[in-house]
Amino acid sequence: MSAPRTWLLKSEPETYSIADLQKDGTTWWEGVRNYQARNFMMQEMQVGDQIFFYHSNAEPPGLAGLAVVSAPAQPDRTQFDPKSDFFDPKSTKSAPRWFCVQVRFVRDFRNLIPLSTLKQDKRLKDLLLLQRGQRLSVQPVPPKHAQILLQLAGE
Repeated sequence: MSAPRTWLLKSEPETYSIADLQKDGTTWWEGVRNYQARNFMMQEMQVGDQIFFYHSNAEPPGLAGLAVVSAPAQPDRTQFDPKSDFFDPKSTKSAPRWFCVQVRFVRDFRNLIPLSTLKQDKRLKDLLLLQRGQRLSVQPVPPKHAQILLQLAGE
């Protein structure tokens, strides 16, 4: 098994927030319908990997807390549910197209770390989140950036 990695997961807080994860304890990161994000979950995310939970499309957007991968990728059940917004008629139980990992709440940040703060920190200029046109909801965070983000969070 490889050393734990760090990831950033985006969610709109009105859809699913860090407070929701705290209340639930764990959740399956369902509904991701981007192949690159799916591949990260299927092929690279491991139990024990650290997660920065990011509130997107919020006012202000920013880092809201920490979570950890608590179970490996499994088929995303929403792809099979015709009533789900994430239903995929081309996906079958014998050949699922979409996978998700389970995440467990670790802690929320007392104060959200706004996107504007991240953009102002020159040490984060290469952070994937800050790249123009970057919309992935699941993205890797290199160790050097993870350390900086933890410092900003007061860790």
